[in-house]
Amino acid sequence: MTELQKLIAKDLLSIKAVFFSPDKPFTWASGIKSPIYCDNRLTLTAPEVRNHVEEGLAEVIRREYPDVEVLMGTSTAGIAHAAITATILDMPMGYVRSGQKDHGRGNQIEGKLEKGQKVVVVEDLISTGGSCIEVVNVLREAGADVLGVVSIFTYGMKKGLDRMAEAEVINYSLCDLDALVEVAAEEGYIKQEDCARIIAFRNNPSDESWINK
Repeated sequence: MTELQKLIAKDLLSIKAVFFSPDKPFTWASGIKSPIYCDNRLTLTAPEVRNHVEEGLAEVIRREYPDVEVLMGTSTAGIAHAAITATILDMPMGYVRSGQKDHGRGNQIEGKLEKGQKVVVVEDLISTGGSCIEVVNVLREAGADVLGVVSIFTYGMKKGLDRMAEAEVINYSLCDLDALVEVAAEEGYIKQEDCARIIAFRNNPSDESWINK
């Protein structure tokens, strides 16, 4: 675990942007029972945490995508993070809507984007990777050279990793579930014996046997 991963994990836990409840699982919209709830929008209302997140995203972009020319946020969660990170990097930004506007020019991409420009997508959370891949595809269809994605947190689910690999999308996250679980146990947010249950959920979310382990 890197120092940045540890810092972001502590931050997300401290403001309850990530909340564990392995004994009383949350039910996702898909019906999957999950021991973890994640709402990274809460980082925006916590200035110190927000600074860590945006500086972290900027650091990753500088290191992994030095040739980037434009940042594009995912709608809606990635927009604010893209805007703040672009300000730090003194770089243009825009965002991609979940669908085309039903008025005006019907844009799905908001902000100036020229064919061939090198783009990095800014996302808050990656689970199965579907919404992120949709954004990348929209940008590619518009002629952008999408270098990859940066995100605050990833579950690291096999389905998400496989889909991203198939779509040839690279992602760098500030924190992942392995780091988060380790820090949560160290800090007393969860019991040590809960760690294996949470990782079992991540490895196969549709298998609810982790609940009774």
